[in-house]
Amino acid sequence: MFCKLALRNVHRSVKDYSLYFLTLLFGVCVFYVFNSLENQWVMEALHTNERGVNYTGAILQLVDVVSVFVAVVLAFLILYANSFLLRRRKKELGTYLLLGMEHSRIALLLSLETLVIGLAALVCGLVLGFFLAQALSAFTAALFRIRVEQFYFVFSWKGVGKTILYFGIIFLLVMVLNVVTVARQKLIRLLQANRQNQSLKLQSLWASVVFFLLGAVLLGIAYTLLLRRGLLTIDRIFALMLALGTLGTLLFFRSLSGFLLRLGQSNKKLYYRELNMFVLRQFNSRITTHYLSMTVVCLLLLLAIGITACSVGVNNTVESNVGRDAPVDMTLRVEDYEYENFSEELPGYLAEAGFDPESELTAYASVTRYVVDFPLAQPVTVQGEVYENRVMEYAMSLSDYNALMAIQGKGPYTLEPGTYGVVEGTEEYQTAHLFWGAGAQFVLDGVTYSPDPDFHTSGAYFTSDIRLSSLFIFPDGFLESLPKDQYAFCQYFLAGNYAGDADAAEDALWACINNLHNVIAQHQEMQSSSLSLTTYLSLYAESMGTKLLVLFLGLYLGIIFLVTSAAVLALQQLSQAADNVERYRILSRLGVEERMRDRSSDIQVFLAFFLPLVLAVVHSIVGMKAANDVIAQLGKLDTVASSAVTALFILVVYGLYFLATCWSSRRILRDL
Repeated sequence: MFCKLALRNVHRSVKDYSLYFLTLLFGVCVFYVFNSLENQWVMEALHTNERGVNYTGAILQLVDVVSVFVAVVLAFLILYANSFLLRRRKKELGTYLLLGMEHSRIALLLSLETLVIGLAALVCGLVLGFFLAQALSAFTAALFRIRVEQFYFVFSWKGVGKTILYFGIIFLLVMVLNVVTVARQKLIRLLQANRQNQSLKLQSLWASVVFFLLGAVLLGIAYTLLLRRGLLTIDRIFALMLALGTLGTLLFFRSLSGFLLRLGQSNKKLYYRELNMFVLRQFNSRITTHYLSMTVVCLLLLLAIGITACSVGVNNTVESNVGRDAPVDMTLRVEDYEYENFSEELPGYLAEAGFDPESELTAYASVTRYVVDFPLAQPVTVQGEVYENRVMEYAMSLSDYNALMAIQGKGPYTLEPGTYGVVEGTEEYQTAHLFWGAGAQFVLDGVTYSPDPDFHTSGAYFTSDIRLSSLFIFPDGFLESLPKDQYAFCQYFLAGNYAGDADAAEDALWACINNLHNVIAQHQEMQSSSLSLTTYLSLYAESMGTKLLVLFLGLYLGIIFLVTSAAVLALQQLSQAADNVERYRILSRLGVEERMRDRSSDIQVFLAFFLPLVLAVVHSIVGMKAANDVIAQLGKLDTVASSAVTALFILVVYGLYFLATCWSSRRILRDL
């Protein structure tokens, strides 16, 4: 009988429990999706494509750590939602006490109801999470271009166990809270819950002005500190900046309780139109009591917007860096400190080692990059420093550079007699192009070489796992004819694109590297050389870790913070709607049309949802400016893409909660 009563209460209060249930369901779903990653087939596929880089293990460890934080956030959200539901049912609980039911039995009844809702949300959330986990795996595989031989569904029992454990603890806390709350309630308070009015203290206009100005000043100081010092300077001033921003946000919402009402009253025509007077006074009373929660919601929205935008921005930047640093499929580098000059023999050595460039590559070039000690014709000043005698820089012949560019579909380039050009690489700090720009002249073999004003290019000239330095380009035959004492060392490069299956060619190339080292040592009898191989696929595999980590954690935290903020607002508005039923009943008796009543409810929900969002967007614009300065250090920044994805994200999740709240509020207020 007792269980039947609990089930009947849940069924009867389905309107009250709907958003609570959906929030639980969404929390369980997201929690399972990210905690089941370890068992998903896409993580196994990524692990086999790591080529020695164990980033999947690090990602899973970070997801475990973040999941604890997410569970704490969800626990506070669920406890907060449960307190609103208890407040809605005070009169019902008082009736149970009046009929002779003991406090302990009421607490048990609430615990059974919590158990029913929790089990239903857990089962539905796990089912939905199972399908979303497969979708996330497919999306990740497509994102990283992983070939899937056979798609299969994976159900993670570890993810299920972790989800049940965390949410079981949360539901246990809810039950304990229910017991404590019921035990502290008196019968008279429960029965008169609907008659108890909040004592509202009207705030003077001067107080609102002072709060607003003080909040604006504090926010201005916080913004200035953030933009000038950046995000990477973590110290006491950084903590002070966060405190000032939080306090400024609090004062902003505190000041609204006086501003909005006075602003509406200043326009008599608007104020007395339809139910605007009723709406403004209702919302004014809400801000007076809920400015603290609006501050928290605003900060949660700031975190959701910032984390989502930064994750997309970093993800796009990392991906663009791979294309920037890897213009060709492979680059083999051999460093020679004895100057044996065997760049022309390098393709033959590679074929002897087991990888024939003629058949495995569609196009390739074998070139030499020199490190030359250039004598200056006259002193030159670069960035305030005077160079009088010599400059040591990278250099390459014109034909070698054109051969590299031909693989990329660029060039050819030309040089005027007695001139040299410059290529600006991808390294952050470069000097060759600075000397070229300063007009540095070099005297070699009695010939003075001056900068060619028309020869200035930029970008990666072969694939490299480090930033490429700028280098000088000289006419053919000149560098090769210099005496050995002019060089610090030489580097030989073989760069090209795969002809057939890139993965198969990649595996064959890596397999022959050890043999190649032996072949070179056998033919050249070199004692001081080193060999390295960099490929597009290896750079792409290394970037997967960063992309996957940023993408998963960004989506994980962004979704949780956004849902939390939207759910808090939705629960507040539904609770307020339930409290306002009597007021709307009076409006109905006075002859106010249902359309006007619905519109007044929608306006109040709109203000509650979008005032925190507007200030959060302002905060995020300043925060993203500081974050973009950090992200830009990694490479090219695509702010349009990150902003568009974040806006779509907010529009879907936040917008759905807004529409659901409007619909639920209307439904409550129509039950007059």
